[in-house]
Amino acid sequence: MMTEVGLLIYPDCQLSAVYGLTDLFRIASQWAPQQTEHPRAIRVSHWQVVGEDVTCVWDSHPGRPHRLGYAIAPPSIVMPVLMQPMPVAANWMASRHAEGATVCSICAGAFVLAETGLVNGRRVTTHWAFSEELAARYPQLELAAEQMVIDDGDVMTAGGILAWTDLGLTLVEKLMGVGTMLATARFLLVDPPRRDQDVYRAFIPKFDHGDAAILGVQHHIHAQAAGAHDIPELARRAGLAERTFLRRFTKATGLRPTEYLQQIRIMKARDALETTNISVEQISWTVGYSDVTAFRRVFQRLTSLTPTQYRQRFGVRRETSDAVSAA
Repeated sequence: MMTEVGLLIYPDCQLSAVYGLTDLFRIASQWAPQQTEHPRAIRVSHWQVVGEDVTCVWDSHPGRPHRLGYAIAPPSIVMPVLMQPMPVAANWMASRHAEGATVCSICAGAFVLAETGLVNGRRVTTHWAFSEELAARYPQLELAAEQMVIDDGDVMTAGGILAWTDLGLTLVEKLMGVGTMLATARFLLVDPPRRDQDVYRAFIPKFDHGDAAILGVQHHIHAQAAGAHDIPELARRAGLAERTFLRRFTKATGLRPTEYLQQIRIMKARDALETTNISVEQISWTVGYSDVTAFRRVFQRLTSLTPTQYRQRFGVRRETSDAVSAA
């Protein structure tokens, strides 16, 4: 049995993802005979936008008629705000879908997929940093940027720039079984498909909203994140009535003041966990939480990991002071 996967090469797409997926599927096909008595193979073809047409420019099994089981739009190497409409690429994907292929996107490839209209009313993921732009440009879709891979049957979307490994391994599991998927992941030294992006999501404050009163409050909160910040005090600092302050702050930043403060504190905590050996209790106090249980609860809600798990995964090992002294 053989399934063809077509990789779309559109202007400014990430070629490393195209070739990485090509290698991943080849490795999976090599491992498959060792994992099952009835192996399946994956045929990979590359399709490039050339003028007003999309042409096959490479084929792992040339000479056979094409019938794509999957068509994938890889990430882009430019920011989505710089991506121009791609009607030729979108039309090609829509045509493959009409022929029975499952259409897929990775990271900013979701913008190409969204242009087809096939994801209107569907749950879609993309890189967390691009999610607001995708939702603004294509409001008909249902954004679920916390997810790493969403499999909606005939449509699949994957999140981050390197989520091509997650999508690729997900397809290997669907086509060849969990044994081949795990063997491929072990050979490539990568984790099996991840479930969500929360652990990678970074807080990016909005400072370009043009509301000077709110901007001044933001600067104050960032400088004094560990302090007590109640709504009346922040409203006085902004020179606004409390209800007006809440409305303008939420409009400018996208978050309520308490949510904004939590994001800043957890951002600082993540940095401390990544770069120091300070205890979780000390970090909790330093960023403004006197109750370490409350800190752990907020941290896990925003990152999907406990502080200890986060440090184990992302912390940089440093020499202790005793080891430094001994040296």
